[in-house]
Amino acid sequence: MSEPHVPKEAVGHGHGDGGTAALAIGEAESLERAPGARPRAPGGEPTGRPRSLWSDAWHDLCRNPVFVLSALVILFLVVIALWPQAIATGNPYRADLSKAQQGAGPGHPFGYDTQGRDVYTRVVYGARASITVGTCATAGVALLGGLLGGLAGFFGGWWDTLLSRIADIFFGIPVLLGGLVFLSVITSTTVWPVIGFIVLLGWPQIARIARGSVVTAKQNDYVQAARALGAGNGRMLLRHIAPNAIAPVIVVATIALGTYIALEATLSYLGAGLKPPTVSWGIDISAASTHIRNAPHMLLWPAGALSITVLAFIMLGDAVRDALDPKLR
Repeated sequence: MSEPHVPKEAVGHGHGDGGTAALAIGEAESLERAPGARPRAPGGEPTGRPRSLWSDAWHDLCRNPVFVLSALVILFLVVIALWPQAIATGNPYRADLSKAQQGAGPGHPFGYDTQGRDVYTRVVYGARASITVGTCATAGVALLGGLLGGLAGFFGGWWDTLLSRIADIFFGIPVLLGGLVFLSVITSTTVWPVIGFIVLLGWPQIARIARGSVVTAKQNDYVQAARALGAGNGRMLLRHIAPNAIAPVIVVATIALGTYIALEATLSYLGAGLKPPTVSWGIDISAASTHIRNAPHMLLWPAGALSITVLAFIMLGDAVRDALDPKLR
């Protein structure tokens, strides 16, 4: 009888558990391979590498009409926020009281506000404040919450307990009431106090998401193999855990971006957010709310721009969630 074929991978260098150790070391070494390296077949020839989670998610996003539509809208908003002069040549501060509350006319498709300023120009320039607040606040929340939550989930112990109790305190602060109290004492007319307030109250949500993702990721076999090979905490966090735990943080942050834009407009409407002379959709909506019967165009155009912006970011977040969540495939 011929002897049964024994795979080379099962042959250990020694006795006892040598074969098992060789398999564990081989698996761990495969995890250390450079990201761009292609795996090789037993004969040494490179084989086709399966797509990663990110490349597979991008492939799905490009075929999703919701993502494409929302991305185009957001790209347009970013362009006009950076270069509003491209589509609006007027001055958003120029006022002509003789044209106050007039409707649409030649060269002024959105009409005029109570001070005779061009509503179209102010709607275009108002995108800058909203996009700046949304993107900067989201970046700050994701960095702060992701860092604190990731460290708490990785190290655990007293650090995890302390972070959880601090997060509970911030969760107990009403957002609108906190914004009215915090921002009412600040006289700055820039966007940074509003961004700082959103980051201050928004990081606990991201921190909890990041903590749960890290706790789940650090229990995987490849992390245990890397630890057995002597990998330090920094290498495990940056190389093995963070790439596999960051997807939920990106999804939540993308959806929250639209919420932060709406929150800025709400605070500005109540007089506690952005303040004149800053051009903001919330400020214009607040000024137009008392004239909705006589001049509804003053309210409809900035409110419509705000609604489209928030909807575009929420749709983008939903599309990213569907692409990154394997359960929804």
